[in-house]
Amino acid sequence: MSLTVGDPAPDFTLPGSSGQSIALAAMRGHKIVLYFYPKDDTSGCTLEAQGFNALLADFEAADARVVGLSPDPVKSHDTFCGKYGLRFPLASDESKETLRAYGVWVEKSMYGRKYMGVERTTLLLDREGRIARIWPKVKVPGHAEEVLGAARDLA
Repeated sequence: MSLTVGDPAPDFTLPGSSGQSIALAAMRGHKIVLYFYPKDDTSGCTLEAQGFNALLADFEAADARVVGLSPDPVKSHDTFCGKYGLRFPLASDESKETLRAYGVWVEKSMYGRKYMGVERTTLLLDREGRIARIWPKVKVPGHAEEVLGAARDLA
């Protein structure tokens, strides 16, 4: 990832779950948890989404908005949200333009096969849209709780 703490987060407007348009600029004035994940309805991504969803009231109490972002289409996001009762928006970046801007569309390797995919990453943005914290190569267990603690600590 070429972005670092203190950098302004790259702006975006993307289609999202439930027919909404998700614009980073529209959320300024709030803390933003922006998490990038590989694919809807896979084991790790489901656990990550459920972790954020379970703590959503706590994030809201800390004045933090949670947004998930993956290359999956909106229809997939809608199905994923419905299946697991997710109450926060999921943005769709089928063009991968935003994923590239954030440096999370990377070459990966599994069983010796190389392919392009999303590196599971979370950013915490301050109220002005600057990157306050970055969690690269996220391990899901306990992650949502750690992000919540950071959001609470951020002024």
